[in-house]
Amino acid sequence: MTIERYSWPKKLALAFRGIAVGMRGQRSFHVHLPVAVSVVVAGLVLKVSHAEWCLLTLCIAMVLGAELFNSALESLTKAITRDENPHIADALDIASGAVLVVACGAAVVGLLVLVA
Repeated sequence: MTIERYSWPKKLALAFRGIAVGMRGQRSFHVHLPVAVSVVVAGLVLKVSHAEWCLLTLCIAMVLGAELFNSALESLTKAITRDENPHIADALDIASGAVLVVACGAAVVGLLVLVA
């Protein structure tokens, strides 16, 4: 088995492709992206501090990253089998739960920064 070594530009291109593929067809991104844009707009309107921007940016990145990991697992399981498998169902539910935990934490941070 050979391991391909890609140049940095190729690695970046593949990473951006991964983001596009992960976002395509995922209904969750239809929620996460508008919320992220709303948070950015609210931050601009409320003129949040540099530290608050760091927190908001980190939260947005964590939610979108968690959703991409979840999408990757969903894609991988479809490649393995389309048959029902309780272990695969558990893995997908756990990944969805992880997205929910990160999104709830981000929502709390967002409320503390933007409302409190």
